[in-house]
Amino acid sequence: MSSEQPTWQAALEARDDLEQYGDNAIGLFALALRFALDDIHSVAAESVTDGSDDKKCDLIFIDREEGVAVVAQCYFSSKDKRSAPANKASDLNTAVAWLLQRDVKELPERLRSAATELRSAIADGDVRRFEAWYVHNLPESTNVEDELSTVAATAKTVIDALHPAARVSISTSEIGRKTLETWYSETLSPILVNDEVKIGVESGFAIKTGGWQAYVTAVPARVLHRLYTKHKTRLFSANVRDYLGSRSSDANINNGIKRTAQSSPEDFWVFNDGVTVLTHHFEESVVKGKKQLLVRGVSIVNGAQTTGALGSLAKSPDPKALVPARFVQTSKPDLIYDIIQYNNSQNKVTASDFRSTDRIQKRLREEVAAIPNAKYEGGRRGGHKDVIERNKNLLPSYTVGQALAAFHQDPLTAYNLKSEIWVSDPMYARFFNDDTTGPHLVLCFALLRAVEDAKRALVGKSKTEASLSVQEAELLSYFRHRGSTYLFVSAIASCMETFAGRRTPILARTSFGPKTSPKQATQHWAEIVKLVSPFCQQLVEALSDGLKNNERAQKAITTFRSLVQATSGANADAYKRFAKFVALSK
Repeated sequence: MSSEQPTWQAALEARDDLEQYGDNAIGLFALALRFALDDIHSVAAESVTDGSDDKKCDLIFIDREEGVAVVAQCYFSSKDKRSAPANKASDLNTAVAWLLQRDVKELPERLRSAATELRSAIADGDVRRFEAWYVHNLPESTNVEDELSTVAATAKTVIDALHPAARVSISTSEIGRKTLETWYSETLSPILVNDEVKIGVESGFAIKTGGWQAYVTAVPARVLHRLYTKHKTRLFSANVRDYLGSRSSDANINNGIKRTAQSSPEDFWVFNDGVTVLTHHFEESVVKGKKQLLVRGVSIVNGAQTTGALGSLAKSPDPKALVPARFVQTSKPDLIYDIIQYNNSQNKVTASDFRSTDRIQKRLREEVAAIPNAKYEGGRRGGHKDVIERNKNLLPSYTVGQALAAFHQDPLTAYNLKSEIWVSDPMYARFFNDDTTGPHLVLCFALLRAVEDAKRALVGKSKTEASLSVQEAELLSYFRHRGSTYLFVSAIASCMETFAGRRTPILARTSFGPKTSPKQATQHWAEIVKLVSPFCQQLVEALSDGLKNNERAQKAITTFRSLVQATSGANADAYKRFAKFVALSK
């Protein structure tokens, strides 16, 4: 490998598991970097369009919980060129028009479900950011930038016309070498803003231990305003999530922060939780009789909302507005991660990190560690680092939660509420409790992977062979619905007693035993998935307008289960082979 090769490119090449996605691999890699996605394959199963008639949409990524939708066009050049073809950027105009404007019935089948969900998410107010990306491996250019400005105008016109009440920020991005290198570099250092910052403080005190030292004080709000104005979200490089933005609702905390800074600056200190700042170095001094704190390097690990809200004010805050602040200095990587983890209580996406300390997750980590070729981080959400240092044996925490929810007959939660599984105490207790075992996690995760593998194989076959059988075409049609993989997992799991040939009164105690690796478990499920896949047509009705209606989903699953039971005699030998692998713990 050449020493001049961009580091992001080396990281992409190391992800040989992405090769199966062709040119879309670079788009998936960009998604993983930008949103810290630790399981890109489950994302790919829902987001990658699968044919030439994709109306210029290579990826359609929708995350209602994060409030973001991304439509991407991907291009990978085997030759070194000065820039990427601008016409592919203009193709995003076509993508936006088809996805947001055209009658759904006129769309190619492969896009209908994605278009329906995207429009619904915007109309429901669940998408606050719409982003159109042109992702490639060449230098960025002004020609592409000009084309993308037209795409932004098109998207704004369409969304404003169809959803006038929706408040959606629209952006377009050319994601080429420079941007990919920037995003990649953000994975390597928790501190990207390396400026020296001088802060006048009234008072403060230092704390020092063997592993870290800190300075506690109050900083003028205008210092944070100035830093955010200059550096924007680079200030939050160590944070789990960037500034969420301010909406007009009185209940919205960011809007409240802005109001307080403007109307009651002298009370800001007592109304605000403050910020925690990771820094390379700090030192206290006295300059002209006044105390000053010199800080080198700034990354706000808690208080992104406070900083972003202050930074978005039209003018600098009143000097009376002070913000509680802790500046922390350490060189220990593990300690840096813990500081980031435990200082992010504001953001619900970190809920799984806090679950990682409970006794159930500790036990599950230990049980999975004893299973061959399996690793489970027990609630710790994967981050940017996982994009680069991929562990092929890892069972990503969020995907495990989704697999458990689907297996235990809640496909709507699995698809729509992956973070809520970790946030809500009642929901968390439904899927992670004393009955849940490490081998059971592997059983559920492997079934989801087996279903995703079946979809991927079918999509690949449709591209390389002239025609599919009627049964294959029907199955592919089913898989093109958003949420179809999770509904299929629920339907298969509902038939567990038929497959196992015995009663399974506590589903959480079923497994393939403690010696079966995730890879072997996926293979055990593969024959079952293939045998029952013709019955997927019974599930389509539950997906007609997205996976939203639990009553319809359960009705479809009941019909699916009846057909599996009715045909169990014909598949008896296969079910007996499968049953030999199934274990029931006491």
